[in-house]
Formats: sequence, C-alpha cells, structure tokens
Amino acid sequence: MKQNISSQMLKGILQGIMLMILAKRPDYGYGISKQINEYGLEDIPKGTIYPLLTAMERRGLIVGKMEASVDGPNRKYYFVTSEGEQAKQNFMQEWHFLKHAVDKLVEENNQDENQ
Repeated sequence: MKQNISSQMLKGILQGIMLMILAKRPDYGYGISKQINEYGLEDIPKGTIYPLLTAMERRGLIVGKMEASVDGPNRKYYFVTSEGEQAKQNFMQEWHFLKHAVDKLVEENNQDENQ
C-alpha cells in the first residue's frame, strides 16, 4: 500500500536510509534510487537523491569515485567514509529511540480510541 509521506519527514530520514544502503555496498545514484524503491519508497523523486548525495559528499559522509560500467558510460559510485559510518550508527540509535517512543504513543492512542 502506497502512502504519501510528508517530504519534510522523509528528508529527515533519507540520509540515514542512503547511508545504510551504501554501507551494504557502494552504488551509483540510479542504483541507490532503485534500492530505495525496493523498500517501498517509490515516490522519492530522483531530484531529491542527487542533491543529497552531493551534500553528503561535501560533509565527508561519502566519497564518490568514477568507475567503468559494462552497461554504458562511467558511473560515479559512492562509498561510505568512516564519518559516514559513524553518522549511520548515530542515525540507527536515534531511529530506534524515536521508533520506540512513537510506537508507544500510537499504541496508547489506539487503545484510547477503542475504549
């Protein structure tokens, strides 16, 4: 089921998502986009991903390297740096904390509505 997710909410977590994807294996922009789609986030505009990759690279979270492609022109593959790995770990800790708090509130809200 597709959901419209607030772009503001999504921008806040997209960097963490991309760091987790790239930590598994380096990839190029379109490949990252396809992986994001596989997790059910099909509505992420491609125009959101590329500026974020540039910003992440500027902040030293990832590094881009041009590599040959068997499918056409060279592609810029992105690799997570040690700073990016730390940012990914921080994101995961913050996500678990936030998820637990929101899940608790949602559960309480559902119980209140069912009474």
